[in-house]
Amino acid sequence: MANTGWGNIYKKLGARPVINATGNQTVRGGSTPSATVRDAMRQADESYVEMEELLEKSGQFIAEQLGVEDAYVTAGCYAALVLASAAVMTGNAPDKCAQLPDTTGLKDEIVFQRIQHYGYDRAFTVPGSKLISVGDENGCTEVALKDAIGENTAAVAYLIQPNQGNAVPLETAIEIAHSHNLPLIADAAAQIYPLDYFRRNAQSADLVCFGGKYFNAPHSTGFICGRKDLLEIVRAHGFIGPKPVGRGMKVDRQEIIGLVTAIDIWLSTDHGARSKEQDGRYAVLAQGLENLDGVSCEVHYQERSHTLSNLHVTFDTAISGKDATQVAHELDAGTPRIKVNTQGKETVVINAYTLNAGEEDIIANALRHLLRG
Repeated sequence: MANTGWGNIYKKLGARPVINATGNQTVRGGSTPSATVRDAMRQADESYVEMEELLEKSGQFIAEQLGVEDAYVTAGCYAALVLASAAVMTGNAPDKCAQLPDTTGLKDEIVFQRIQHYGYDRAFTVPGSKLISVGDENGCTEVALKDAIGENTAAVAYLIQPNQGNAVPLETAIEIAHSHNLPLIADAAAQIYPLDYFRRNAQSADLVCFGGKYFNAPHSTGFICGRKDLLEIVRAHGFIGPKPVGRGMKVDRQEIIGLVTAIDIWLSTDHGARSKEQDGRYAVLAQGLENLDGVSCEVHYQERSHTLSNLHVTFDTAISGKDATQVAHELDAGTPRIKVNTQGKETVVINAYTLNAGEEDIIANALRHLLRG
């Protein structure tokens, strides 16, 4: 924020720049590639490259880093899910690849537990496949999952989360899929920390999909990894012809270089030091709110989150005269514009992962003004 030209590129267009204290969200621009990533992308811009070769070599690099057979860079995790869904229906037959989204004569059903339904599971249906829900909102049994598999089933899908609740566990779902000679597609979009958890997820299923923004690759990138035979089919559906399903899901050469650079950095980062750096920012925020009646600050650590932690700022609404939602709205309406999360009526939640240097001071000053009553 020391840069007096902060946000001017957006202001020129009439858009308001944002201090993002909410973590990686598409609606806020996704990620903050490091200077090293941006420099690698600049170098990539200095020459052209054969994209098929770059996609192959970058996939090999990612695969080696994660201990999997192969990988393929995509235009985000959603695109990875689309391409995976196409691959399990067509196999490597060129005529079948070319006919999508017409699935006549193809096994086109993907079985998915209803308890895992989420906002982006439509991706599994984009290439023409049908999502078959099994179980209910409260859970699913192994028997129900087995019984949902039929003659038109192309794959089983799974949403990897830190807490799977009453869903059939991932390992069991994989066993069930494999017992029917079916692949399992896993959405592991943000499941990248701790690093051993990242690698276990990458190695878990036949096709596993990740988003790049979570480890500060360019926002519009992701990748799919897993079995080499299936990845060859994914490539056939990618944005390089003939008649590919993924033509509209292009990835620039610069973005591919940005992603492989970012994943290399992520896997070699001292995340303990990163956590301490975030704690330092939270300390600045807490210090800025000292001696305010009814206001307390507490850091909440998240074991399996790439953002590591949040600061919960809890306050007495009777003193401030406003609740958390009102405070968030006023921060959003202020200058500079600040985005925070809320929890209940009395807590504002701040995530340091997406803050730029010095923005914690600006947030502290804005909150102090709003909470002092």
